[in-house]
Amino acid sequence: MESFAALRRMMVDCQMRTYDVTDRAVLAAAAEVPREAFLPPSLSHLAYLDQPVPLPGTGRALMTPMVIARMIQMLDLQPGEDVLEYGGGSGYGAALMARMGTQATLWEPDAEALALAEPALRQALAGASVSATRPDDESFDAVLVSGACESVPESLFPLLREGGRLIAVEGFGRSARVKLYQKSGGKVSGRPVFDAAAPVLAEFRKAPAFVF
Repeated sequence: MESFAALRRMMVDCQMRTYDVTDRAVLAAAAEVPREAFLPPSLSHLAYLDQPVPLPGTGRALMTPMVIARMIQMLDLQPGEDVLEYGGGSGYGAALMARMGTQATLWEPDAEALALAEPALRQALAGASVSATRPDDESFDAVLVSGACESVPESLFPLLREGGRLIAVEGFGRSARVKLYQKSGGKVSGRPVFDAAAPVLAEFRKAPAFVF
């Protein structure tokens, strides 16, 4: 639809570019991938809003467009790299990374979300693969965690190859920030790169503390 194409151009120009997303490959992918394909038809009118969109019947949400674009930019992806989106729901992040020339995989343990991802990726002609189960260790050059983690996502670190990068939102609400991790010498260390919030992934919630 021409209206979606116009909304997509506005998203790129008015949301992403003004949020320090400058990488040409990221912007080109966002301008080409139909974000509305990753929502049920009844919610497609929400695709280009500057906010996260919950995916009905799942525990997932599409992240705010400018946040996911800037996170992908920070990964400094190179064509041909093996990359993973974890917890991406219907797979918009995997679609963007695939459009950038990477070998992209969506690992989505939420069965209901995965059922949305397979037709969405086909409709978007994204060329990303999907998986319901954990990939092998040391399989990826970069990992995008598409949701907030209240605890450090250490369980995903073994998926990184030497030199691999992982990016995730850590914390919740105003205290949340995006952290970029890199594996060097077999060890993974991270640093904050910008402030942003995202819906929390249930598997990375902190266990409630016992209060007397």
